[in-house]
Amino acid sequence: MNRQWLLAERPAGMFDESNFRLVETPVPEPGEGEILIHNIWLSVDPYMRGRMNAGKSYAKPVEVGAVMEGGTVGEVVASNHPDFRVGDIVEERLGWQEYGVTGGRLTRRIDPALAPVSTAVGVLGMPGMTAYFGTKEVMSVKAGGTVVVSAASGAVGGLVGQIARIEGAARVVGIAGGEAKCGYCVDELGYDACLDYRQFGKDSATLGAALAEACPDGIDGYFDNVGGWISDAVYPLANPFGRVAICGMISEYNLTEPERVPRYTRQILTNRLRVTGFIVTDFWSRWQEGMEAMAGWIAECRIKYREDVEVGIENAPRALLKLFRSENFGKQLVRLRDDPTV
Repeated sequence: MNRQWLLAERPAGMFDESNFRLVETPVPEPGEGEILIHNIWLSVDPYMRGRMNAGKSYAKPVEVGAVMEGGTVGEVVASNHPDFRVGDIVEERLGWQEYGVTGGRLTRRIDPALAPVSTAVGVLGMPGMTAYFGTKEVMSVKAGGTVVVSAASGAVGGLVGQIARIEGAARVVGIAGGEAKCGYCVDELGYDACLDYRQFGKDSATLGAALAEACPDGIDGYFDNVGGWISDAVYPLANPFGRVAICGMISEYNLTEPERVPRYTRQILTNRLRVTGFIVTDFWSRWQEGMEAMAGWIAECRIKYREDVEVGIENAPRALLKLFRSENFGKQLVRLRDDPTV
């Protein structure tokens, strides 16, 4: 049987496990030109919350009653496709289910000898490419400048700080939730400082004062993963011609009231800031470039990464909830079965 998580109903505000339904269906049969994949790893990411809404966005929402969306790594167990053989390990987007069928148009074969296959949905997948292109091309790190990263220990933020350093940033400051995460940012990832946002009671003024001490020369680049009151503290410290890459707004995904009018207009105007929202698929044509760069830095021990693993498809909703409770530590994954490549 094939266990699947379906979107049972759309949430109003913060979601919980009642918004999903676990079902069992027969394992599908691949048709002509198709492959059947037995999934090993499921990627769990903040964007999934947006897919649960019905509103217009950069991608279509998950329909009520449909399988929840998500990136996967799995093993080909049946193939009617000339380019894929039984036993191939592949990356796909088969969602929250144990088996899936695809025509292979976007299926990417993975070499287990190069890195653990879970990295195909982590540091060498969507999160890694988000950090790579967001830092290099969108935030465009200024050599000798100061960079601030929110959600600094996460799947994307933990990489951004390291890439910013490689690109020439003189000072890198993180914002994360909890002493352990901040310690990891400084001791393992090479951040110069990291502020625990939990210590500031959602008060932008006090966080801003601490940021001013941590960034005595102001802020030249800000990689925004959270939005909200944390970003309120950053903008007043931006230097003229500073650059902001808006990657995510995890603090605002579960709002029940309308979003507020932009709060930073004066700073953007007077400091001539360049504020850019981006989606990683904007850089799809350069994906190979990003993968090769990240793989090279990992091989050179210039990039470190961390994974947070839940086991069993039954724990997929819990894994997603962890992201919004700041309970995860690193790239959130669900291991659906034993990894045959280990």
